[in-house]
Amino acid sequence: MVALFLSLLLAHFAGDFLMQPSSWVKDKKKRKIKSKFLYYHVAVHLVLLLITTQFNSEYSGAVFLITVSHFGIDCAKLYFEKKKTEKKWFFADQFLHLLVIAFVVNYYYPYQIPFAQLYSEQNLALITALILVTYVSAVLLKVLLSKWSEQIVKTDSNDTNNAGKYIGILERLFIFFFVVMDFWEGIGFLLAAKSIFRFGDLKESKDVRLTEYILIGTLMSFGLGILFAMLYKCL
Repeated sequence: MVALFLSLLLAHFAGDFLMQPSSWVKDKKKRKIKSKFLYYHVAVHLVLLLITTQFNSEYSGAVFLITVSHFGIDCAKLYFEKKKTEKKWFFADQFLHLLVIAFVVNYYYPYQIPFAQLYSEQNLALITALILVTYVSAVLLKVLLSKWSEQIVKTDSNDTNNAGKYIGILERLFIFFFVVMDFWEGIGFLLAAKSIFRFGDLKESKDVRLTEYILIGTLMSFGLGILFAMLYKCL
């Protein structure tokens, strides 16, 4: 099962990303179903599927289904995708392709999902810890830092689209896994890297309160990431 799944994944990712020039993508968006590169793209996937499945006639049905579905999904994306929905359609397109691959693999090797193991203490503890490290910590930091954040005069009116929130979430996730893997050196590297990136902003702003706010927020964020990781390891 694993060999077939990896073979189909290899063909998909190689065909969609490695062997699809940007010129093909532009032409497909412009000419849609009339673009010859749409058919070239599907043909590349067909060849890759045949190669990765070693031309095994047993998987001929799988190759045919994946190729046809790939053409249909790509056509739907070309006609329904708009400038504002490019990101959504990119992920939807990839999800549908992977869903077809999963369906095909299940046909040959039916999945046996161990639902009982999904509710094991270790999995429940991991899921709880990840929620704490990401969104619970974000809300907690917002509340704890509200005293300092209200004192900072915002000179930049540009909308960051909550970029700081997601940077903090990624930061704590890295810390969490560094601690779980006992790779404490990674935390030092992360702290140094963040300090370097922030140095320019702090130097230009010349605002002591902003500097203190960023330092407090960073240390508290790192502390929460380490704390929840240690609690998870103890559990």
